[in-house]
Amino acid sequence: MDKGWNPNIIALYRGAVGLVFVLIWLTVRPQGNGLTSIKLWAWASIAGLGVAGNFVFFFISIAHGGVAVAATLMYSAPVFVYIASFFLRFESATPMKWAAIAVVMTGIVLLTGIYDIRASAVTPVSVGAGLLSGLFYAVFIFGFKSAAPHGSPQAILTIAFSLLAAILIWPANIDNIIAVIGSQVWWLFILLGILGAGVSFILYIAGLNYTAPAVASVVAMVEPVVASLFGVLILNEHLDALQLCGMALILVAVTTLSIYSNARRFSFRQAN
Repeated sequence: MDKGWNPNIIALYRGAVGLVFVLIWLTVRPQGNGLTSIKLWAWASIAGLGVAGNFVFFFISIAHGGVAVAATLMYSAPVFVYIASFFLRFESATPMKWAAIAVVMTGIVLLTGIYDIRASAVTPVSVGAGLLSGLFYAVFIFGFKSAAPHGSPQAILTIAFSLLAAILIWPANIDNIIAVIGSQVWWLFILLGILGAGVSFILYIAGLNYTAPAVASVVAMVEPVVASLFGVLILNEHLDALQLCGMALILVAVTTLSIYSNARRFSFRQAN
């Protein structure tokens, strides 16, 4: 982005390189791919819409507010999914859940500095895009989990990343897509795709097969923390004491809520 490339082209290359990886994975392990299932295509397409929105809005949030803010806001998305679930009656509202939501909202206020717009370095665009990236990430998870019974992970990701590429070709602009190949930073686009979509998604899915949901929730807490540290140490971003406090509130509340929900689901399954 510092070289002038917009979030759409960056998101497109991230997904396109990831597509190459999952296609290779699908070719090596084609068993039970479920590609003849209409339900697989339908749910995987929803997952593709989710990952496309997640990639684009995440980079927009970074461009307007920095890595630390974007990563932490995206991580807070499960809370807003809970709020929607309460109103749609998919989830029961409990004091524990409302307390976690209140803590997260407090953390967002501190992290973004919206209590003092004039002094805040975080723009409304960054906040809105960060939250949208998280909501689209939730759409991806919902689509992926719904598609999982109908086919293999590699088939789901192949459809999802293919749809991402199809969606982003127009906003990314064909001229920009071609220009990347001849630019001096082409290797950064490839590296981002390898680390941010190819290897990472494959390892994430493989890890879920050997990790309990509660443990996965705790490990997920590492993502925004590491992203924030990279932003501060490598990209020279700055976080004051109140922002660090807000970040800590969000991470602890969301992780606690995830562990609490997973524990309740596990107990319910054992009882039945």
